[in-house]
Amino acid sequence: MAFEGLASKLQEAMKKLKGKGKLTEKDIKMAMREVKLALLEADVNFKVVKNFVKTVGEKCTGSEVMESLTPGQQVVKIVNDELSSLMGDESKEINLKANGISVIMLVGLQGAGKTTMGGKLATHLRKNNKRPLLVACDIYRPAAIKQLQVVGKSIDVPVFSMGDKVNPVDIAKAGIEHAKANDNNVVIIDTAGRLHIDEELMQELKDVKECVEPDEILLVVDSMTGQDAVNVATTFDELLNIDGVVLTKLDGDTRGGAALSIKAMTGKPIKFAGIGEKLNDLEVFHPDRMASRILGMGDVLSLIEKAQSAIDEKEAEELSNRMMNEEFNFEDYLSAMKQMKKLGPLGKIMEMVPGANKSMMGDLDMEASEKEMNRVEAMINSMTVAERRNPSLIKNSSSRKKRIARGSGVNVAAINKLLKGYEQSKKMMKQFKGMSKGVGKKASKGLFGKFPF
Repeated sequence: MAFEGLASKLQEAMKKLKGKGKLTEKDIKMAMREVKLALLEADVNFKVVKNFVKTVGEKCTGSEVMESLTPGQQVVKIVNDELSSLMGDESKEINLKANGISVIMLVGLQGAGKTTMGGKLATHLRKNNKRPLLVACDIYRPAAIKQLQVVGKSIDVPVFSMGDKVNPVDIAKAGIEHAKANDNNVVIIDTAGRLHIDEELMQELKDVKECVEPDEILLVVDSMTGQDAVNVATTFDELLNIDGVVLTKLDGDTRGGAALSIKAMTGKPIKFAGIGEKLNDLEVFHPDRMASRILGMGDVLSLIEKAQSAIDEKEAEELSNRMMNEEFNFEDYLSAMKQMKKLGPLGKIMEMVPGANKSMMGDLDMEASEKEMNRVEAMINSMTVAERRNPSLIKNSSSRKKRIARGSGVNVAAINKLLKGYEQSKKMMKQFKGMSKGVGKKASKGLFGKFPF
């Protein structure tokens, strides 16, 4: 989980304040000390931490908070607002032309994930009805061109390359001409990186920039590197005047220092965040939503957007009607699980649910839950079509249960457990149907219309 260590510490500090009916300056001072330590442990820049704690402390000791009926809640709101402000307040769109070809230049150090990010960005743009072209300008790193070609092929996005003997400036120019001739309206240039910033690297990037005049220069930085990421961002910005930052590996970063420092130190917004290894694991960076996640307040807007883009609304509505009419079967179970999986791993979904931090979820093991879902899917796939549509065929047949158990690698007890869960779901739907009669059909559709469960 992104920001896991920071989130748990900040939430614990806020929890102590929320439990008090009245706050003293001593309470605020103690809380700010915990906030300061949490931010420093998360590898946030010292100057940023100092200013943040000072601003929050001053606002929290104001009469509006101290005399409030809910001072703890007011403090949480102030911390949330200041965290959001620290990361840029609101999301920033990438600069794309309304007409003609838009050029995006990806820059950064070697190993930051530029090539993979090129594929992720192309996937994101294509969802927004753009026609991207990837251009291979990294002629130094072994197999860099091949890697980009593999990435492009996997997402069905064309890749332009001229081998590793041609100057990157000439490749970038030819790539734009190729885009014009082939009706591509966004060119993503994958540039070379180094293990460290040097004069030769920066001069080459300046030459490419001068030649193609990109609409957007995005710096790709590895969020796992903490303060080093901030130093890299500052240097690249001074030399290239970048337009924004893309953070990679944010899903694996338990510290979060880079995300909380970059905007304050460079003035340049974080525009995207890589949240996984798959090529569709890219999110527009929303500072306000990220602040809410860190404080355990969830991110309902992102969850709804995910559902809207991933879930087939017509299929979900049909499923909800079948559930309400007690007509659902194991084929519907299978369909619902496939819809759920489209939202992503359970752990990432739970991050967006208000209050679903680690302490509140107790011993709930997300990895175990994922495995259980896969087991259930395997059991249902081992049934015949007739059995999936009519589960009662399995209920009193030991031979069917044994066959399904063998086919899915489980024991008969697991099949009985699945059948029992199915029967309990039917009873629950029957009870819910009775309760929802007074509310009306529209309300029940609203509950099940977006989510399959």
